[in-house]
Amino acid sequence: MHRSALISDQQLHNKQLLTKNPILKTLINWFNLILVWQYSLPFIINLFASATFFAILSHTLISLVVLVTNATTFAAIAVFGMLLGEEIRVGLTVFGTFLIVLGVYVCVV
Repeated sequence: MHRSALISDQQLHNKQLLTKNPILKTLINWFNLILVWQYSLPFIINLFASATFFAILSHTLISLVVLVTNATTFAAIAVFGMLLGEEIRVGLTVFGTFLIVLGVYVCVV
């Protein structure tokens, strides 16, 4: 489980919620989750990045956007998987990521 979810669960279990109203209980749980910076900071960064992506998307050719988005997603997953210590073939991953970057560069230029 993600570290921020564990922190949030610990905080919720430490507090006694006196309400039986499920809507109010959900709102209180959501508000408590937002107060955990380990959850809210990545959430806000993700929202900002998504808004930026859609703003850029409106000014770009869709055929190019699909290529760049898929390539960037694959490369980012490979690189961050390596950084997080996943067991992967480092040489092949670096070479594959290089080919992705090279292919996107050729298509953009």
